[in-house]
Amino acid sequence: MNGKICSIVGARPQFIKAAAVGRELRRRFAEVLIHTGQHYDESMSSVFFEELEIPPPDYNLDIRSGPHGRQTGAMLGALEEVLIGERPDLVLIYGDTNSTLAGALAAAKLHLPIAHVEAGLRSFNREMPEEINRILADEISTLLFCPTATAVDNLRREGVTSGVFLTGDVMLDALMRYREKPSGGPALLQSLNLNPGGYRLLTIHRAGNTDSVSNLGSLLAALGESGTPIVFPVHPRTRGRISEAGLAVAKNIRCIDPVGYLEMLFLERNADLILTDSGGIQKEAYIFGVPCVTLREETEWVETVAAGWNTLAGTAPETILSALLRSRPKSERPKIFGSGTSSALITDILLDFLARGSA
Repeated sequence: MNGKICSIVGARPQFIKAAAVGRELRRRFAEVLIHTGQHYDESMSSVFFEELEIPPPDYNLDIRSGPHGRQTGAMLGALEEVLIGERPDLVLIYGDTNSTLAGALAAAKLHLPIAHVEAGLRSFNREMPEEINRILADEISTLLFCPTATAVDNLRREGVTSGVFLTGDVMLDALMRYREKPSGGPALLQSLNLNPGGYRLLTIHRAGNTDSVSNLGSLLAALGESGTPIVFPVHPRTRGRISEAGLAVAKNIRCIDPVGYLEMLFLERNADLILTDSGGIQKEAYIFGVPCVTLREETEWVETVAAGWNTLAGTAPETILSALLRSRPKSERPKIFGSGTSSALITDILLDFLARGSA
């Protein structure tokens, strides 16, 4: 092997990225997989390891949920202990969660090189915890793997140019591998008495929406008013907020438990339209050619908006309903996320970096 890499994951989107990159990494490196436990529910964690053929984590820190500071601090302490014991040649982090930031801080304080997959994204909204996480992680990373040219430009404007690579998006690698795999999606649609193309797909999980009763209530009211069938895999935290606030959910919104990655791809690919506050699902909608309405005022994936396939609607009912009435885009979809070979490119860069470091 060509060295040891500790990969840190903790949340659903990171499992998908790590599945793609880890498959390439393990051909050339000894990979130690560390799961912080940020997502710990069966439907949000272990099912992804099974479906995506990810080896069981070498460490599961089982940190679980909590206030941002407390959760990040607990992760930082636990990760530091693991990294001291493992003494890796490099630490690999993904995305923009508290697990990302804790991994970056733990590695930096131990003077270990850090590689950040999905570097350079910016929403320019610092009230989002994810924005703070990604800015700080980028600032202390050694290698920054950017999914789009816009991400490279964002880093350049911040004065970050060393160790920056335009690699494409590793989630495209995963999507291309798994999109045609059999899943329970057809049976799920049948159980809901829905047909492909005859429904809209909804996801809500961002704190800006779930922690605000006003925002969450506005979203649900607007979507109920639309009258069209909507499939809503409900994030556990979102379900809790709806219950606590006593919010009504209209009959056209079919609430279901969270689904695995393969079922989610099926639901996305066969939806008439997707409504989401998730960055990853915005990308997947674009790749599948399904119009997307983003339930936020801003997005990291500005290219999808510029191409006409993503509409920023926020949470105002009238804006959401107006977005739902727009005709299907006729414009082409430029290949802004690469060609599906990002994981192999990242592995080549890591191999070269570690080889030069040991020379």
